[in-house]
Amino acid sequence: MTDVIAFFPGQGAQHTGMLKDLAADFPVVEETFREASEAINQDLWALAQDAPADELNLTYNTQPALLAASVAVWRVIKAQCPALNVVAAAGHSLGEYSALVAANALDFADAVRLVKKRGQLMDAAVPAGQGGMAAVLGLSEEQIADVCAAAADAGVVEPANFNAPGQIVIAGAMPAVEKAIELAKEAGAKRALPLAVSGPFHSSLMKAAAEEFGQALSQITFRAPEFPVHHNVDNKAATLEEIPARLLAQLYSPVNWTGAVESLRSAADVAVEFGPGKVLAGLNKRIDKTLTTVSTGDSRGVAAAIELIQGS
Repeated sequence: MTDVIAFFPGQGAQHTGMLKDLAADFPVVEETFREASEAINQDLWALAQDAPADELNLTYNTQPALLAASVAVWRVIKAQCPALNVVAAAGHSLGEYSALVAANALDFADAVRLVKKRGQLMDAAVPAGQGGMAAVLGLSEEQIADVCAAAADAGVVEPANFNAPGQIVIAGAMPAVEKAIELAKEAGAKRALPLAVSGPFHSSLMKAAAEEFGQALSQITFRAPEFPVHHNVDNKAATLEEIPARLLAQLYSPVNWTGAVESLRSAADVAVEFGPGKVLAGLNKRIDKTLTTVSTGDSRGVAAAIELIQGS
């Protein structure tokens, strides 16, 4: 068996009809969605297969649906490769919860309830239309910091996702984000465009959700992970006692995906992206071309991942 780094995607990887062909081949996919649906009394499979994109993309719907999708893919591959040797893992934002479930540090049903709550609190933290996010391509981290500082007279605006070199997402109050977009273009950004999200995620404005989410986390029993899970807050593995605090801080702290991949790169030469889409595989290629990342959002991808894992 090949040593593998496990990566789990966050919001943006979801799409209507995700895992449809995989479910036809592997009953565990719909079984996993059924289990998740029972935890929050919501039909997540119907949501994932039939709901309009704008309904699926509501953060309090996206989060449990995408968690279920990633765990379903994990279960499919784990069943086919019982000796799967994950040497380390990380998830992009929401994906951190999928990683903890895969590492047996968090019960699946608890995770579904947690991320549903997380989505509701994130959605409510800032009134609709008053906060947002924007992707900026082609500027350095230092240039982004300067742009945010120059736009700060219009409100809070901060780096939220360091997704890859030259690919950074900012978040904050809408007037400040709009000003930062214009300043980024003036600074030479290849592109600077608003994202279709419902709030300024991973910015300090999310601290409004922290107290209530902290209470939800305090009611969960965590276990020591079966393999190291690197957290977004500092790109390090946490002790059992540190996990809740890392998850809480993640709510209002930037996701440094570039740092996550760099911190794990020495662990293995092969990575598997467990879940729909190919977002992380694309980012990983920009961060380190020598790391092979296989996406698993369909039967073809799963077959390729199994072949890679088995070293054939």
